[in-house]
Amino acid sequence: MTTVHPAPGAPAATAGSSRHVVVAPGMCSGGSLVFGRIGDWTWEVVSESCRINVHAARTAAGDPAYLSFYYFHVRGGDVVHPHGLTFGDELRVDSRAFRFGTQSVITLHRLAPAGLDLPDGPLDPEEVYAHPHPDCLYAENFNRWIARTTAGSNRGLAQVTPPGFAHQDLPPLPNAHSPRSLVGRARATGSFHPDGPPGFHEDGPPRTFPYALDVVRDLNGAGLMYFASYFAVFDTVLLRLWRSLGRTDGEFLRRKVLDQKVGYFGNADPGTVFTVTVRRWIRDGAPGTEVADMALRDAASGRLIAVTAIETATGPGPTARPVTP
Repeated sequence: MTTVHPAPGAPAATAGSSRHVVVAPGMCSGGSLVFGRIGDWTWEVVSESCRINVHAARTAAGDPAYLSFYYFHVRGGDVVHPHGLTFGDELRVDSRAFRFGTQSVITLHRLAPAGLDLPDGPLDPEEVYAHPHPDCLYAENFNRWIARTTAGSNRGLAQVTPPGFAHQDLPPLPNAHSPRSLVGRARATGSFHPDGPPGFHEDGPPRTFPYALDVVRDLNGAGLMYFASYFAVFDTVLLRLWRSLGRTDGEFLRRKVLDQKVGYFGNADPGTVFTVTVRRWIRDGAPGTEVADMALRDAASGRLIAVTAIETATGPGPTARPVTP
């Protein structure tokens, strides 16, 4: 059950939303389901805040326009983290969209245990970026409007602004929190950590794994590679790496994602085969925490499609408190 409540007395563009969510089977797993749900909330918030039907947007020429994901950042909390949800957990989800140029928008989400004492009013970027509540999961979505340039092809997608995209009344995201430089460097270098994350040491040489686009799982109803399937592709490769290290599937399912960034730099057509190169680092003095940095490329052309960095707690540590007592 999801109920959206704009902040009392505020216009939709500035109010954000708060909803009560009961976790259902379609939202929780050891894979990408939760990221798909967060993405759905982003489309709902942008639709409401920018007075446009995101699901049916069109270019000025009448062609379909899509609010694509360019950057997806998730930080897990002590209680709510990406793969720690189960049936019946109750959450308070607060969301808010921000102006980020004429063709883009940033949407922030906070997933909190229901009943947690939180500040009143719309979600504050300072909380998300500088003072996160330790129990909550935070998500940052950077979305850009795109359209196909060739019918039936997912290559050469163009940036567009559909008529009616009323972004002018959105509050601006403070420049200090802009992800443009971070994502731009990741695109240029093929990595969020080209020199390695500070305080970590690399464990072994890079590994490369093949992956063939799965038309059953990886494409959405518009025929594009689905934004949440990128998470699934990276997790599939991470599982292969873990198995090669002698780890069990049970250990993989019990992993705790502390932080994950995904940069989306291309799409792909059916029949595409990818290579995924993985570099792995272990935190100095804390072998239970590690980072996997991956680059997804078209195997035929070498074209960069996406990158991710996943910080994971793998060793014994404090037991997470349940979301619902």
